[in-house]
Amino acid sequence: QVQLVESGGGSVQAGGSLRLSCAASGYTYSNYCMGWFRQAPGKEREVVASITIYFGSRNTYYAASVKGRFTTSQSNAKNTLYLQMNRLHPEDTAMYYCAFRSGSWYCPSADYTSWGQGTQVTISS
Repeated sequence: QVQLVESGGGSVQAGGSLRLSCAASGYTYSNYCMGWFRQAPGKEREVVASITIYFGSRNTYYAASVKGRFTTSQSNAKNTLYLQMNRLHPEDTAMYYCAFRSGSWYCPSADYTSWGQGTQVTISS
């Protein structure tokens, strides 16, 4: 069972930065997806970024709305996923979740099986 714990959310003004962390444990897979999602009140959950790990290779995906502002990365030990968020907009306000899915999938739209509890990000104008 994969456990995911997010941290790093908070409240900042527009134009500011935040870094989210997702501590992951309980997996030893060679191929998997890890993703960042967000859900704002009254809106559907959407993918923000994802990492595809396939036999040591790594590919990242970013939603168009965050490309160039957000960067996702993993720690060297692969047990922490980060989301660096720069030039934040009020529209980025949401609950942010990290998620995990083992196996080989198209990660931006995979059916993730493990989810963290979420961390709130609030951007004021």
